[in-house]
This record gives sequence, structure tokens and C-alpha cells, in this order.
Amino acid sequence: MFTDSHCHLASHRYEEDEIPAIIQRADEIGIHRMVSLATSLEDVERNLEIAKDRRVRVALGIHPCDVHNAPDDATDRLAPYVGDQRVCAIGETGLDYFHPAPDGWEEMEFRKRQQEFLRLHFELASQSGLNVVIHTRDKEGSQSFDDALAIYRDYSDRVRAVFHCFISGWELAQKVIDEGGVLSFGGVSTFKKSHDLRTTLGKCPVGSFMLETDSPYLAPEPLRGKRNEPALAMHVAKVVAECRGETLEELAAHTELVVENFFRWEK
Repeated sequence: MFTDSHCHLASHRYEEDEIPAIIQRADEIGIHRMVSLATSLEDVERNLEIAKDRRVRVALGIHPCDVHNAPDDATDRLAPYVGDQRVCAIGETGLDYFHPAPDGWEEMEFRKRQQEFLRLHFELASQSGLNVVIHTRDKEGSQSFDDALAIYRDYSDRVRAVFHCFISGWELAQKVIDEGGVLSFGGVSTFKKSHDLRTTLGKCPVGSFMLETDSPYLAPEPLRGKRNEPALAMHVAKVVAECRGETLEELAAHTELVVENFFRWEK
């Protein structure tokens, strides 16, 4: 039994009436729990509604690509929800230097706002006793990762962070692990050209990572390019287990412990 540690069940790519079937398909194939990520104030309530199903928990945050649409006090508006038992983390937050700044924004001005919002998410997490889900993405190099890690270091004595959808090499992975953070691997690990990523997977110590789909995005092989969903986390699990020379049972045993500790999700 595995947990999809990062999906977006409130996405517009899913019809509202198909969500129960999506959750059920995942459960039947062995993905018994799902963490659904809010990325704006507007989808908080929808995520919480979905999480009335006890197989789903919710993380609340403002995605870095949406910080220009969010009010300055967005994290203050999230704060009243953190005591809800359905809420298990803060995020998705982070830094995205891949997409250009929106109209009316200078690139460095937009990056600064993302960085400010990331710090505000860490402050909220520190106050609420929850951990943080981080997104980073660059066109080339690792500047967003480096900047996010530097901010994380200011809070790592109080808060843990997961760098979700991790697709980089061992050098960057080790920096997260050394800081006390966690990695999360998804569909990219199944892609044919992801040789370095699979090498990284083989080096990660037990207890340092989780599995995810990032659905409805980044469907794994052999369904790359199609709409993703939590049930397809099993494709990820099979590739990760093979990379590590583990059985699915062995992989589930230690990744589920990470999920339970990071998201404070009891068995």
C-alpha cells in the first residue's frame, strides 16, 4: 500500500463528479492515501470538500506561479484552516524561474515576490507545527533550487520541507537530505531518458523520500502525455523499487513511514 504524496484533486482537469471514482481506482490498485495540494485561495474549500473522504488529506498554499494574483495577506487567510484535521501540510509553495514573469512584472521583481511568499509559508508552518511542500523549476541550472534551499536553511531547525517532483542529480538531492529535508519522486523517474534521476533514486537512503504523481500532470510511462491520476503512482512505485533493488513491499514499508512522519498522518 502506497500514498500519493502530491496530487491536485481540485484541478479543473477533473470533473467534480468523477473524483469519487478516481479515489476509488487508486485505492483498489494499492494507493490507499492521497495528499491533495491547494495552489491558491480559490481552491482551498474545494480541496477540503474532497478531503471529507478519509483517504484524502490537504496541503494549503499559494503556488509560486500564482503569487501575483494572491493578496499580500494570503498566508494570513490560510491560517484559520491549519487546525482542521484534514490539513496536513503547508504548500504548494516555492520558486518557479521556468515560466516568465506575468505581464506588468519585471523578472527579478516577480522572483522577489515568490521568495517573500515562500518565507511567509515557512512562518505559517512554523507557527502551526506543520511541514512545507516546495516546488522549484528552472529553464536551466538550479537557481530556483539554490534560492529555495537557502530560505529553507533559515527554518530547518523548526520545519521540514519536501522538494516535490524532484528530477535532479545526487549532488542536489544530498543537499536536501543533509538539511533534514525530504524528496518526492514522480512520473519523471519512469521516463526513458531519466538515467541520472534513477541513479539518484538508487543512492537515496531509506527514510529520505516519498512517491507522488503530481496528477493531473506528468503521467508516468507508459502513459506519458495523458492525464495523470493517483492510481498511476503504482507505475512510479514499480520503477523506483526496481532502481533500488527492492520489492514493492519493502519500498512501501519505508516510504509510508516518511509519509506518516512528514504529514503527521497516523496509520
